[in-house]
Amino acid sequence: MKALVATLVALMLNGCSILPQAQPVAVHDFGYPALSPESYPLTQSKVTVEAPMWLSDTRIRYRLLYAEPTQVRFYSLDQWLAPPHELLQPLFETHGKQWPAPITIQLQAFEQQFEAPGRAKATIRFHAISDRNGNKNNPRTKDFLLQKPCPSADAKGAVAAFSLLTKEAADEVQTWLYKAE
Repeated sequence: MKALVATLVALMLNGCSILPQAQPVAVHDFGYPALSPESYPLTQSKVTVEAPMWLSDTRIRYRLLYAEPTQVRFYSLDQWLAPPHELLQPLFETHGKQWPAPITIQLQAFEQQFEAPGRAKATIRFHAISDRNGNKNNPRTKDFLLQKPCPSADAKGAVAAFSLLTKEAADEVQTWLYKAE
């Protein structure tokens, strides 16, 4: 018995372990180049991105629509660098867009949805509010639902799809604002 204990202690002191090593958490953003301070607007932003408290954390969410559509799950080894609405804010501010009027984006869903095992899509749902016509008492509003297939049915695929989908969201909002002039 003493020999077994001595062997285990020796293994632990040498850095060996019979238990699997904990994997580090991978932290993701949308893959855009780092924004320099001069690329941020000098005046107050015309775009505000908001999210409800339950969507204001860094976990990457997914849902198994084919099995348990009401259960939200989270990847344990992957997360966002910041909550999704905080990652979206600089994208809307600096994506080469000119915003004709203040706009508020109210994020409602930001998740990967599995339609079947091995098949997933990234989903963003939000409500946009703008006083484009200068009438704050009667603002223009529109609901957006954007989806993009994930190149793989895992966290890496979700991050890749969201990188493309977030740029598309900024384009869609700008198109909506200018079409209604």
